[in-house]
Amino acid sequence: MDFYIKESGVRTSFEYGQLDISGDETFGYRPYQLMVASIAGCSIGVFRKILDKQRTEYEDIKVTADITRNSDEANRIESIKLHFVIKGYHLNQDKLLKNLQVSSKNCSMVQSVKDSIEVEETLECIELSR
Repeated sequence: MDFYIKESGVRTSFEYGQLDISGDETFGYRPYQLMVASIAGCSIGVFRKILDKQRTEYEDIKVTADITRNSDEANRIESIKLHFVIKGYHLNQDKLLKNLQVSSKNCSMVQSVKDSIEVEETLECIELSR
């Protein structure tokens, strides 16, 4: 990966496209946003793979991230609470909670920060009828 300095931040390019990074949201994504997006994106992606392998019937999965930062220590991320909301049919909350724990153990981003950022995952099930 190559990163290039620009007047208002940093730019890099990947196969998918260009990424601008800046401490000012008007010029690009803020670094903490990318960190949280990586953790949430990885977590929901692994969770989805597990559900798909088990043929769990779901219509939608949404994750909301609540971030706590420490302004006394360079505004570092202290904790991220990921709240999963899954909508589907015949959902077994206990089984889904176990799947969420497995996904956390297999998410490379969660595992990369496990000793420095507390990542808490909660689950809410919304049962749909046909």
